[in-house]
Amino acid sequence: MTTTAEDPAGRLGRSTSVVESTRQVGSYLALTFDDGPHPVHTPHLLSVLREHKVTAVFCLWGAHALAHPEIVRAIVAEGHTLGNHGMHHDDMTDWDEERVRADLEQTSAAIRAAVPGAAVPYFRAPFGNWGRTPAVARRLGMVPLGWRVAAEDWEPPGTQELVHRVESRLTPGAVVLLHDGGGDRSQTVEAVRALLPRLSARGWHFTGPARSCRAA
Repeated sequence: MTTTAEDPAGRLGRSTSVVESTRQVGSYLALTFDDGPHPVHTPHLLSVLREHKVTAVFCLWGAHALAHPEIVRAIVAEGHTLGNHGMHHDDMTDWDEERVRADLEQTSAAIRAAVPGAAVPYFRAPFGNWGRTPAVARRLGMVPLGWRVAAEDWEPPGTQELVHRVESRLTPGAVVLLHDGGGDRSQTVEAVRALLPRLSARGWHFTGPARSCRAA
């Protein structure tokens, strides 16, 4: 996204079929990044994640994937998981299922143009506005992926504030929402650089989101 704030609590249009938790129970969290790939910030973020041996989910904007296929390939080569985030980051709240399906299929095709045959196991609705998208995504083989912790980095407040927001909002098993595209994400990259060793030292482990819903 660019300057439009997403629902900070991740509840806007929330569906009971949206996954917000990690695969494991306990002191685990899943990092997810939206709106890339970005030609500057995504490679910097990949370098930070590689340094700390952490993998994440990258929910890709289809038009950005077409513009930067080499970065999509880098994401996959580093062992990260791909997510579908819509072709142009449109609000799909009021879309009918046929229109949703066309957009999601176009986005997955854009991603696979860079990485043929790659798995795209997750879908995240732009702005967290789900509408009819969860059912369509599941029929296309994708899990609707929400979040439980948002750093609200779409309007950068400073690196230390981002670190504070994530640390203060974490709960066991949380999916964490951050951004690598859609604007200047240099503060997010630096926040992740600071957070990874701090969280590891406090006993947090990094994993992927669940593939089905469960109680928090």
